[in-house]
Amino acid sequence: MRVAFLGDIVGEPGRLALRYGLPELIAQHGPDFIIVNGENSAGGNGITGKIAYEIFRYKVDVITLGDHTWDQRDVLGFFEEEPRLIRPFNFPPGAPGKGHIVVTGNGLHLGVINAMGRTFMNPPVDNPFNLIHPILEEVKKETNCILVDFHTETTSEKIAFGWLLDGRVSAVVGTHTHVQTADDKILPEGTAYITDVGFCGPHESVIGREKIPILDRFKTCLPQRMTIATRGIQLDGVILDLDEATGKATTIRRIQQPVHVPEYAG
Repeated sequence: MRVAFLGDIVGEPGRLALRYGLPELIAQHGPDFIIVNGENSAGGNGITGKIAYEIFRYKVDVITLGDHTWDQRDVLGFFEEEPRLIRPFNFPPGAPGKGHIVVTGNGLHLGVINAMGRTFMNPPVDNPFNLIHPILEEVKKETNCILVDFHTETTSEKIAFGWLLDGRVSAVVGTHTHVQTADDKILPEGTAYITDVGFCGPHESVIGREKIPILDRFKTCLPQRMTIATRGIQLDGVILDLDEATGKATTIRRIQQPVHVPEYAG
Protein backbone atom coordinates (compact mmCIF):
# COMPACT_ATOMS: atom_id res chain seq x y z
CA MET A 1 0.00 0.00 0.00
CA ARG A 2 1.30 3.45 -0.88
CA VAL A 3 0.12 6.53 1.00
CA ALA A 4 0.84 10.20 0.28
CA PHE A 5 0.57 12.51 3.27
CA LEU A 6 0.83 16.27 2.60
CA GLY A 7 1.48 18.95 5.19
CA ASP A 8 -0.64 21.89 6.23
CA ILE A 9 -2.54 23.47 3.31
CA VAL A 10 -2.01 27.23 3.68
CA GLY A 11 -4.78 29.40 2.27
CA GLU A 12 -5.75 29.72 -1.38
CA PRO A 13 -2.16 29.18 -2.61
CA GLY A 14 -2.06 25.88 -0.75
CA ARG A 15 -5.35 24.78 -2.30
CA LEU A 16 -4.08 25.77 -5.75
CA ALA A 17 -0.94 23.74 -5.04
CA LEU A 18 -3.21 20.71 -4.65
CA ARG A 19 -5.23 21.55 -7.76
CA TYR A 20 -2.21 21.92 -10.02
CA GLY A 21 0.32 19.72 -8.22
CA LEU A 22 -1.58 16.58 -7.28
CA PRO A 23 -1.97 15.27 -10.86
CA GLU A 24 1.84 15.20 -11.20
CA LEU A 25 2.26 13.64 -7.75
CA ILE A 26 -0.30 10.93 -8.58
CA ALA A 27 1.34 10.22 -11.95
CA GLN A 28 4.80 9.98 -10.41
CA HIS A 29 4.09 8.08 -7.19
CA GLY A 30 0.74 6.30 -7.73
CA PRO A 31 -0.56 6.54 -4.15
CA ASP A 32 -3.49 4.37 -3.10
CA PHE A 33 -4.56 7.04 -0.58
CA ILE A 34 -3.90 10.77 -0.22
CA ILE A 35 -4.19 12.41 3.20
CA VAL A 36 -3.72 16.16 3.82
CA ASN A 37 -3.79 18.43 6.84
CA GLY A 38 -6.29 21.19 6.05
CA GLU A 39 -6.37 23.26 9.22
CA ASN A 40 -4.92 26.40 7.57
CA SER A 41 -6.78 26.07 4.27
CA ALA A 42 -9.32 28.90 4.84
CA GLY A 43 -7.25 32.05 4.61
CA GLY A 44 -4.65 30.50 6.86
CA ASN A 45 -7.07 29.87 9.72
CA GLY A 46 -9.30 26.81 9.88
CA ILE A 47 -11.44 25.21 7.21
CA THR A 48 -14.98 25.55 5.87
CA GLY A 49 -17.32 22.93 4.45
CA LYS A 50 -17.01 24.49 1.00
CA ILE A 51 -13.22 24.36 1.12
CA ALA A 52 -13.26 20.79 2.41
CA TYR A 53 -15.30 19.69 -0.59
CA GLU A 54 -12.94 21.61 -2.89
CA ILE A 55 -10.01 19.66 -1.43
CA PHE A 56 -11.84 16.34 -1.75
CA ARG A 57 -12.40 17.07 -5.45
CA TYR A 58 -8.63 16.91 -5.94
CA LYS A 59 -8.71 13.15 -5.09
CA VAL A 60 -7.89 13.62 -1.41
CA ASP A 61 -9.25 10.79 0.75
CA VAL A 62 -9.02 12.28 4.27
CA ILE A 63 -8.48 15.77 5.70
CA THR A 64 -6.97 16.11 9.17
CA LEU A 65 -7.00 19.25 11.33
CA GLY A 66 -5.36 20.80 14.39
CA ASP A 67 -5.46 23.79 16.73
CA HIS A 68 -7.33 25.96 14.17
CA THR A 69 -10.16 23.43 13.82
CA TRP A 70 -12.82 25.76 15.22
CA ASP A 71 -11.69 29.05 13.60
CA GLN A 72 -14.47 28.96 10.97
CA ARG A 73 -17.92 28.66 12.52
CA ASP A 74 -19.60 26.83 9.66
CA VAL A 75 -17.39 23.79 10.16
CA LEU A 76 -19.19 22.91 13.41
CA GLY A 77 -22.18 21.37 11.64
CA PHE A 78 -20.17 20.00 8.73
CA PHE A 79 -18.63 17.09 10.65
CA GLU A 80 -21.95 15.26 10.83
CA GLU A 81 -22.32 15.11 7.05
CA GLU A 82 -18.68 14.48 6.12
CA PRO A 83 -16.81 11.74 8.02
CA ARG A 84 -13.70 12.14 5.83
CA LEU A 85 -12.97 15.38 7.68
CA ILE A 86 -11.50 14.46 11.06
CA ARG A 87 -10.18 16.56 13.94
CA PRO A 88 -7.83 15.76 16.86
CA PHE A 89 -9.36 12.90 18.82
CA ASN A 90 -8.25 14.39 22.15
CA PHE A 91 -10.48 17.45 22.09
CA PRO A 92 -12.73 17.33 25.17
CA PRO A 93 -15.79 15.04 25.10
CA GLY A 94 -18.76 16.56 23.31
CA ALA A 95 -16.75 18.30 20.58
CA PRO A 96 -18.24 17.85 17.10
CA GLY A 97 -16.71 15.29 14.80
CA LYS A 98 -14.43 12.30 15.21
CA GLY A 99 -10.70 11.87 15.51
CA HIS A 100 -10.27 8.79 13.33
CA ILE A 101 -11.56 7.01 10.25
CA VAL A 102 -10.88 3.88 8.22
CA VAL A 103 -10.98 4.55 4.48
CA THR A 104 -11.18 1.91 1.78
CA GLY A 105 -10.22 1.72 -1.88
CA ASN A 106 -9.15 -1.00 -4.32
CA GLY A 107 -9.65 -3.60 -1.62
CA LEU A 108 -7.29 -1.78 0.76
CA HIS A 109 -8.06 -0.35 4.19
CA LEU A 110 -6.20 2.51 5.88
CA GLY A 111 -6.84 3.86 9.34
CA VAL A 112 -6.16 7.56 9.89
CA ILE A 113 -5.95 9.05 13.39
CA ASN A 114 -5.62 12.76 14.15
CA ALA A 115 -4.01 13.78 17.46
CA MET A 116 -2.91 17.10 18.92
CA GLY A 117 -0.11 17.77 21.39
CA ARG A 118 -0.24 19.95 24.48
CA THR A 119 3.13 21.70 24.79
CA PHE A 120 2.74 25.39 23.83
CA MET A 121 -0.59 24.56 22.16
CA ASN A 122 -3.97 26.22 22.44
CA PRO A 123 -6.82 25.32 22.94
CA PRO A 124 -6.04 22.94 25.81
CA VAL A 125 -6.66 19.29 24.96
CA ASP A 126 -6.67 16.00 26.82
CA ASN A 127 -3.50 13.91 27.04
CA PRO A 128 -3.01 12.02 23.75
CA PHE A 129 -0.32 9.77 25.27
CA ASN A 130 -2.91 8.24 27.59
CA LEU A 131 -6.02 8.35 25.42
CA ILE A 132 -4.86 6.97 22.07
CA HIS A 133 -4.74 3.30 23.12
CA PRO A 134 -8.49 2.47 22.93
CA ILE A 135 -8.69 4.26 19.57
CA LEU A 136 -5.87 2.09 18.26
CA GLU A 137 -7.71 -1.03 19.37
CA GLU A 138 -10.88 0.12 17.61
CA VAL A 139 -9.10 0.89 14.34
CA LYS A 140 -7.10 -2.36 14.45
CA LYS A 141 -10.36 -4.32 14.25
CA GLU A 142 -10.51 -3.19 10.61
CA THR A 143 -6.88 -2.77 9.53
CA ASN A 144 -3.26 -3.01 10.63
CA CYS A 145 -2.30 -0.07 8.40
CA ILE A 146 -2.67 3.06 10.52
CA LEU A 147 -1.33 6.57 9.95
CA VAL A 148 -1.27 9.11 12.80
CA ASP A 149 -1.09 12.87 12.14
CA PHE A 150 0.38 14.37 15.33
CA HIS A 151 -0.21 18.11 15.26
CA THR A 152 1.91 19.97 17.80
CA GLU A 153 4.64 22.53 18.36
CA THR A 154 7.72 20.92 19.89
CA THR A 155 10.04 18.40 18.35
CA SER A 156 10.44 16.60 21.67
CA GLU A 157 6.72 15.90 22.06
CA LYS A 158 6.50 14.61 18.48
CA ILE A 159 9.54 12.37 18.87
CA ALA A 160 8.22 10.98 22.15
CA PHE A 161 4.86 10.20 20.53
CA GLY A 162 6.65 8.38 17.74
CA TRP A 163 8.46 6.16 20.24
CA LEU A 164 5.20 5.55 22.11
CA LEU A 165 3.58 4.20 18.95
CA ASP A 166 6.54 2.39 17.39
CA GLY A 167 5.31 -1.02 16.30
CA ARG A 168 1.70 -0.15 16.99
CA VAL A 169 0.98 2.02 13.94
CA SER A 170 2.37 2.25 10.42
CA ALA A 171 3.40 5.90 10.56
CA VAL A 172 3.53 8.93 12.83
CA VAL A 173 3.81 12.15 10.81
CA GLY A 174 4.17 15.55 12.41
CA THR A 175 2.39 18.72 11.33
CA HIS A 176 1.89 22.30 12.59
CA THR A 177 5.32 23.95 12.37
CA HIS A 178 5.33 24.15 8.54
CA VAL A 179 9.06 23.40 8.22
CA GLN A 180 9.98 20.01 6.79
CA THR A 181 12.48 18.15 8.95
CA ALA A 182 15.21 15.81 7.69
CA ASP A 183 14.64 13.03 10.23
CA ASP A 184 12.43 10.72 8.18
CA LYS A 185 13.14 7.16 9.27
CA ILE A 186 11.63 3.81 10.10
CA LEU A 187 11.78 3.14 13.83
CA PRO A 188 13.04 -0.26 15.12
CA GLU A 189 9.58 -1.86 15.37
CA GLY A 190 8.47 -0.82 11.89
CA THR A 191 6.79 2.60 12.30
CA ALA A 192 7.68 5.32 9.78
CA TYR A 193 8.36 8.64 11.47
CA ILE A 194 9.05 12.30 10.59
CA THR A 195 8.90 15.25 12.99
CA ASP A 196 7.29 17.61 10.46
CA VAL A 197 6.29 17.07 6.84
CA GLY A 198 6.28 20.81 5.99
CA PHE A 199 3.44 22.71 4.32
CA CYS A 200 1.71 23.13 0.98
CA GLY A 201 1.63 26.68 -0.29
CA PRO A 202 3.92 29.70 -0.81
CA HIS A 203 7.47 29.01 0.36
CA GLU A 204 8.86 32.44 -0.51
CA SER A 205 7.47 33.48 2.85
CA VAL A 206 7.67 33.01 6.60
CA ILE A 207 5.82 29.70 7.02
CA GLY A 208 3.24 30.83 4.47
CA ARG A 209 2.87 34.51 5.38
CA GLU A 210 4.25 37.55 3.57
CA LYS A 211 7.78 38.34 4.76
CA ILE A 212 7.66 42.12 5.30
CA PRO A 213 4.90 42.24 7.98
CA ILE A 214 6.63 39.44 9.87
CA LEU A 215 9.97 41.25 9.72
CA ASP A 216 8.30 44.46 10.88
CA ARG A 217 6.74 42.64 13.80
CA PHE A 218 10.08 41.20 14.87
CA LYS A 219 11.79 44.59 14.51
CA THR A 220 9.15 46.76 16.18
CA CYS A 221 7.18 44.30 18.40
CA LEU A 222 4.02 45.96 17.06
CA PRO A 223 1.00 44.04 15.71
CA GLN A 224 0.93 43.46 11.95
CA ARG A 225 -1.60 42.10 9.48
CA MET A 226 -0.09 38.77 8.44
CA THR A 227 -1.31 38.17 4.91
CA ILE A 228 -0.85 34.94 2.98
CA ALA A 229 2.11 35.00 0.59
CA THR A 230 1.80 33.96 -3.08
CA ARG A 231 5.27 33.02 -4.40
CA GLY A 232 7.31 29.84 -4.41
CA ILE A 233 4.37 27.44 -4.26
CA GLN A 234 5.15 23.80 -3.59
CA LEU A 235 3.77 20.60 -2.10
CA ASP A 236 5.53 19.24 0.99
CA GLY A 237 4.91 15.79 2.40
CA VAL A 238 5.95 12.17 2.49
CA ILE A 239 5.33 9.04 0.46
CA LEU A 240 4.87 5.92 2.60
CA ASP A 241 4.95 2.28 1.55
CA LEU A 242 3.19 -0.04 3.99
CA ASP A 243 3.00 -3.82 4.28
CA GLU A 244 -0.72 -4.54 4.06
CA ALA A 245 -0.53 -7.71 6.16
CA THR A 246 1.58 -6.49 9.07
CA GLY A 247 0.94 -2.76 8.89
CA LYS A 248 4.68 -2.09 9.12
CA ALA A 249 6.26 0.62 6.98
CA THR A 250 8.83 -0.40 4.40
CA THR A 251 9.84 3.06 3.12
CA ILE A 252 9.31 6.74 3.89
CA ARG A 253 10.39 9.41 1.41
CA ARG A 254 10.19 13.17 1.78
CA ILE A 255 8.83 15.21 -1.12
CA GLN A 256 9.18 18.91 -1.93
CA GLN A 257 7.42 19.38 -5.26
CA PRO A 258 7.44 22.85 -6.87
CA VAL A 259 4.09 23.68 -8.45
CA HIS A 260 3.42 26.13 -11.27
CA VAL A 261 0.14 27.92 -10.52
CA PRO A 262 -1.15 30.14 -13.39
CA GLU A 263 -3.02 32.45 -10.98
CA TYR A 264 0.31 33.29 -9.34
CA ALA A 265 2.57 33.07 -12.37
CA GLY A 266 5.02 35.65 -10.96
